[in-house]
Amino acid sequence: MKPAAVRKEAGGGIGSGAFGISCLDIKSFGASLVLFALIMALWQFHPYQPILAITRSSCPLIPPPSTAAAAATTTTTTAVSFSNSTADRAAPTAAASARKAPTLPSRPRDPNKRELRPYGSAAALFVQMGAYRGGPRTFAIVGLASKPAHVFSTPYFKCEWLPNLDPAGGPPPRPVRTKAYKMLPDWGYGRVYTTVVVNCTFPSNPNAGNRGGKLLVHAYYSTSSRRYERFVALEEAPGSYDGSRFQPPFPYEYLYCGSSLYGNISAPRMREWLAYHAHFFGPRSHFVLHDAGGVSPAVRAVLDPWVRAGRVTLQDIRAQAEYDGYYYNQFMVVNDCLHRHRHAANWTFFFDVDEYIYLPDGRSLEEVLGQLERYTQFTIEQNLMSSKLCVEDPTKGYSSGGLKNLFSVIRSPESGGIANTPFEQGMHTPLVYTCLKMSTGGRPIKPKA
Repeated sequence: MKPAAVRKEAGGGIGSGAFGISCLDIKSFGASLVLFALIMALWQFHPYQPILAITRSSCPLIPPPSTAAAAATTTTTTAVSFSNSTADRAAPTAAASARKAPTLPSRPRDPNKRELRPYGSAAALFVQMGAYRGGPRTFAIVGLASKPAHVFSTPYFKCEWLPNLDPAGGPPPRPVRTKAYKMLPDWGYGRVYTTVVVNCTFPSNPNAGNRGGKLLVHAYYSTSSRRYERFVALEEAPGSYDGSRFQPPFPYEYLYCGSSLYGNISAPRMREWLAYHAHFFGPRSHFVLHDAGGVSPAVRAVLDPWVRAGRVTLQDIRAQAEYDGYYYNQFMVVNDCLHRHRHAANWTFFFDVDEYIYLPDGRSLEEVLGQLERYTQFTIEQNLMSSKLCVEDPTKGYSSGGLKNLFSVIRSPESGGIANTPFEQGMHTPLVYTCLKMSTGGRPIKPKA
């Protein structure tokens, strides 16, 4: 009977255990139902989760250092989007995906390591105005450059001639390279920009076969850096090289290179100045003028007949106003004129349109320059003509133009130069000599020594 009792107890035990398991299942089911209801409730608030996260968080989300470092090396648009919090909030999904999947392992950021982020550029490394052949194997590139860079750093230039391919189908020619040397002709008067003349002299004519090619300039930021800018300064078409133009006879006897014309220029005085010097230099002369904003319609009406007659070339240089240099960048202008026209005349003159050349004692220009043939350059003394040029009554109007300055050609800081020789040119060389001074009435008088 004992086994039966055992079976009964066992059966009763099984019945009790079955009842306990059923209660546990009911509790688990109830807990699962409550959890599911909470999940569904949270799911209903899911679209508003980013707003809730921002309002509840006392510290905004910051991208990991690896993501920020990657953003700093991408384009400017990407960097700006990281610094704009409004754009970040408008696109939380993209930012969240970027944070969830960093490309590089995150590194702890040193709070004492600072970053410098440049935006924009204060001054160009080089601004080219013109490039010209100075002879069979030499070239000149004239322009502007950052003055602080040339004063406090060591920028330099290299030149490269890239010949055109042989039309007959031969092997590609090898480029010819040489180191350039630079000249700064503005005597330290530059402002944000200073004038730079780059000279490229090759061992021989790089275009001897007249195949044509390109002159490339490598402008380096400093001797301690390999960073440089490479640009085409000049291009010669096949068959365009003519070596005879570097030898006399030249087209003109005298060439005038004017500095920048700016401000309120008087048309009657311009008419007087041009007529005087056109007669002074004679028919084999030419005038190159540069309009930096001073050629008004009235002044242009004065110049147009001379332009049509082939006596005057008027260049528009108003674009120079974008680059802050000394006195409307006149050093760049006169140096560009020097190298552009250095083989156009036997003598080139540099002075302003409010200055007049005067030869004392009735001497001719040919006579004076004949004594200076052995020199490559001479300077001209600058003197006020006379204190008698002041008006007697400032309330009265005087329409006639007057001669402002007087010059003697004998060794004295406006200047003239013979063709082929000077490599750079300045204005108002600070050398003073004695010359005759002319008054408005009577014969010329000699000033005190």
